[in-house]
Amino acid sequence: MSGPDVNLVLRSTRVVTPEGTRPAAVAVAGGTIDAVLPYDTEVPAGARLEDLGDDVLLPGLVDTHVHVNDPGRTEWEGFWTATRAAAAGGITTLLDMPLNSLPPTTTVEHLRIKQQVAVPKAHVDTGFWGGAIPSNVKDLRPLYEAGVFGFKCFLSPSGVEEFPELDQEQLARSMAEIAGFGGLLIVHAEDPHHLADAPQRSGPAYADFLASRPRDAENTAIEGLIAHAKRLGARVHVLHLSSSDALPLIAAAKREGVRVTVESCPHFLTLTAEEVPDGATEFKCCPPIREAANQDALWAGLADGTIDCIVSDHSPCTTDLKTPDFASAWGGISSLQLGLPAIWTEARRRGHSLDDVARWMSTAPAALAGLTRKGAIEAGRDADFAVLAPEATFTVDPAELFHRNQVTAYAGKTLHGVVRSSWLRGVRIAADGVLAEPAGRLLEREQ
Repeated sequence: MSGPDVNLVLRSTRVVTPEGTRPAAVAVAGGTIDAVLPYDTEVPAGARLEDLGDDVLLPGLVDTHVHVNDPGRTEWEGFWTATRAAAAGGITTLLDMPLNSLPPTTTVEHLRIKQQVAVPKAHVDTGFWGGAIPSNVKDLRPLYEAGVFGFKCFLSPSGVEEFPELDQEQLARSMAEIAGFGGLLIVHAEDPHHLADAPQRSGPAYADFLASRPRDAENTAIEGLIAHAKRLGARVHVLHLSSSDALPLIAAAKREGVRVTVESCPHFLTLTAEEVPDGATEFKCCPPIREAANQDALWAGLADGTIDCIVSDHSPCTTDLKTPDFASAWGGISSLQLGLPAIWTEARRRGHSLDDVARWMSTAPAALAGLTRKGAIEAGRDADFAVLAPEATFTVDPAELFHRNQVTAYAGKTLHGVVRSSWLRGVRIAADGVLAEPAGRLLEREQ
């Protein structure tokens, strides 16, 4: 057994490694993976063995798109509840979005406020995105030097007045500034003119809401974003891709060497417009859940690498804001605890493996954020794991979810994949729905 300081060995017949899934023994020393060894390697004296049987040992998931809303809107969510939900769902690292908290993460002072709030509450490792708004170009470099992982902006109204969108000129200015110091700009890409021209009808009909957020709004915004990135040599990331029509644009840009990456979300990949009941605004998000044929194309984009990763876009609110009127209800889907089983349920149906799921939900998001110690079961990485029983099923009961407001679009769905436990740097932080005391660290971008 490698290394004299090994204090823990996790053994499973199915360990998901960068080289594939195989029987293995994973040796941990000081919270770091020391070695991935043959299954029947002798356990060193003094080390504790955790024999997981046939449960699958996955790298801990990395969720780079979470709205924690803390401080300021803690009745919506908070670091305590969000990170407990993450841990219960196999997520061991998350990055918090800069808006929906008060203050938003648009200055170094605001970042420090958020970090102070998070320190005693984080059950998983937690980092922060900065925000790019019209008034803070001067704050972008200081925020980057203070450790944010990149900058989030909107091209259409965000839904909260303290985080205004960028017009095309402001987008170019912010992008140029961020490119100047080698940073990453992550973008909510919906074109405001297409949204303004779309029919706006209030009421409970999902079809009316879907018509109000047309695919063209995404397609046009992404086309413009790619053009700016190409001209400026900037690195950009498209958030929560919903419109499959944009995939050829993105694939062509990647072939041309434009530095663009793309994410999609469990709700776009597992839920369809056809199944949304009238008035069921727990399904409302922006951009919206689209039709089944669109979903098929998104899965094809994952399979061919056009879409890089899957993250939650967990965007909760209080129950009263989910009114039955799709026009006025808050837009956001709560899925932090359910993303892994939701995606695995659909992935297995479509012939994908847990190796694929680990790549999409752990390795690729870690690479996006530059988290070199996260995202894979290999020597030198943090000993962050999710233990999954992939053949087991459960039916989603909102009362068993750890996020603050127990509203979810997955209520009543039967999903494959039960998360047995989660481990952070070699310490079990969740087991069968029981959470340990907070052990998460605050992460800053690696300099």
